[in-house]
Amino acid sequence: MFRIRRIPDDLAPRNAEAIDEVQAILRQQFPKALASDADTLPDQLRNPFRKRFRTLLYVAERADDRVQGFALVQHSPDLGFVFLDYLAAGSRLTGSGIGGALYERVRDTAAELGAVGVFMECLADDPAICLNAALLPGNAARLRFYESFGARPIIGTAFETPIIEGGSCPPCLVFDGLGRDAPLSRDGARAIVRAILELKYARVSPPGYIDAVVASIRDDPVRLRPLRYHRAEPRLIPNGERRGAIPLVVNDRHDIHHVRDRGYVEAPVRIASILKELDRVTPFKRIPVVHFTERHIRAVHDRTLVDFIRRACAKVPPDRSIYPYVFPVRRPDRMPKDLPLRAGYFCIDTFTPLNANAWLAARRAVDCTLTAASHVLEGAPLAYALVRPPGHHAERRVFGGFCYLNNAAIAAHHLSRYGRVAVLDIDYHHGNGTQDIFWSRDDVLTVSIHGDPAIAYPYFSGYRDEVGEGEGRGFNLNIPLPERASPADLRKAVERALRRIRRHAPDFLVLAVGFDTAAGDPTGSWRNRPQDFRRLGEMIGAAGPAILAVQEGGYRTRTLGTNAACFFEGLWAAIVERRAKGATTAEPGGKTARRGAAETPSGPGDDQEKTARLGIPRQAVGHR
Repeated sequence: MFRIRRIPDDLAPRNAEAIDEVQAILRQQFPKALASDADTLPDQLRNPFRKRFRTLLYVAERADDRVQGFALVQHSPDLGFVFLDYLAAGSRLTGSGIGGALYERVRDTAAELGAVGVFMECLADDPAICLNAALLPGNAARLRFYESFGARPIIGTAFETPIIEGGSCPPCLVFDGLGRDAPLSRDGARAIVRAILELKYARVSPPGYIDAVVASIRDDPVRLRPLRYHRAEPRLIPNGERRGAIPLVVNDRHDIHHVRDRGYVEAPVRIASILKELDRVTPFKRIPVVHFTERHIRAVHDRTLVDFIRRACAKVPPDRSIYPYVFPVRRPDRMPKDLPLRAGYFCIDTFTPLNANAWLAARRAVDCTLTAASHVLEGAPLAYALVRPPGHHAERRVFGGFCYLNNAAIAAHHLSRYGRVAVLDIDYHHGNGTQDIFWSRDDVLTVSIHGDPAIAYPYFSGYRDEVGEGEGRGFNLNIPLPERASPADLRKAVERALRRIRRHAPDFLVLAVGFDTAAGDPTGSWRNRPQDFRRLGEMIGAAGPAILAVQEGGYRTRTLGTNAACFFEGLWAAIVERRAKGATTAEPGGKTARRGAAETPSGPGDDQEKTARLGIPRQAVGHR
């Protein structure tokens, strides 16, 4: 199994490591010729428009983050096309499906950017053009692979004219129209071909070469070579249909944690209420839960807390709950043997019980949240972890507020390995756990909008003067609002929060979403109604970064589903609108389809090294 994700730059530690691995693949497959191209890769990503084109790098990674292959893409915003510069898998990975998955992601990127199509150079498979017979089988395999996606060489032009006199195997220009029937016009093709040739060969082509190739494009529309390797044109699912749904990961085991004690409002019906309304206005796609190792939990929670919850829950008899009621404020170094008494060492209140299934449900909620986070890493602009129990009150060393493990913080820490992260908590109650976990860190900005802690749980945290310490000073922002804050007050607070988040410039926004700010919620005092939640969603969706929404509170089940549906309707509508307007700069996202296909053969020979000096892509090994 592997995932596809975009590497924006080398600023995050894991991204820098991934770029190193991509450079190693380039140098391994082209040991001499591509050294300079590999060396300049970090600079291309940091300065994407330096050469008129925007550079995009996608990598295929295993679960252990090792890079298995990559695709390097050049996007021309002004001409509206995508050029596939390199597509390469690591050695001995041909036939693994990596090349197919990477190319699917390139096609999806092109479609969401509104590109006319994908262009690439591939060595000719015609013996009349490619005089090096040893290269013909590999060339044919590559063109067969791309033809399976509908991509075919443009014919009737002088593009195959070698730059180097005596060149024995020049490339042809291949065009993938992304499954559309729209023809490629002559004038459009001329502008695109000129841009490609100037990008790749301006410094090595003889005078007049580029002009001559461009002038040779006379057909209007341009002609594509008839199918050679497949009997019929492939009928691929349109990109918008394949990737237009929001990944939704539901805790399928949440209902095992059902505390039937009177007044316990964190009940299984909460999830059912949301699911009932969710698909009414917004396209969600249910995603199966993937199990993650416990190291993700221990990265943000103290070992003693994690061990205590797991072991204590295992000891509680079925249908019984243990409530803490004694709290160690004088001798925290002395721990009693009795379980209810010991619970007070790790809990901040008297209404968060331990029972046989609390650990199992909380552990599954973490898996759900990390599964949703993995789809954001793969490029989804929004993913939703619909989980219970919630998590934002769980601190590094204590639990409470119905929360055992901090789902949002665990995901935020995980995402921080791949870019800058901001956490926005819009639950009625202060996210004390998230604040505590990132209190001294500057790579994760934490912002919480909540009821004034003078009158709202958890009472002891959430004040304005709590700003972080050490390296984290200034990276925690609390915006407490009065008991009777109006919907307009909340919107003003969200505007302030988003201004601070924009200054942080995160790659990922973890949204701790609570609907206990609704009118009539038994745990809150505000008066937000469905239209107010829709407006909040619109504001947050327009913010910019990819969003991982993690469910927290919301306990008025009569309106919970409608409020959630309206919020996500506004959130998704704003994301779609923003991406449509900013297609030239916004990063498309979504789940990458994986399909088996022939990958790029490895092991370049002398002819390939000559080709690499001219920058011809990996899938077009040869020379002009």
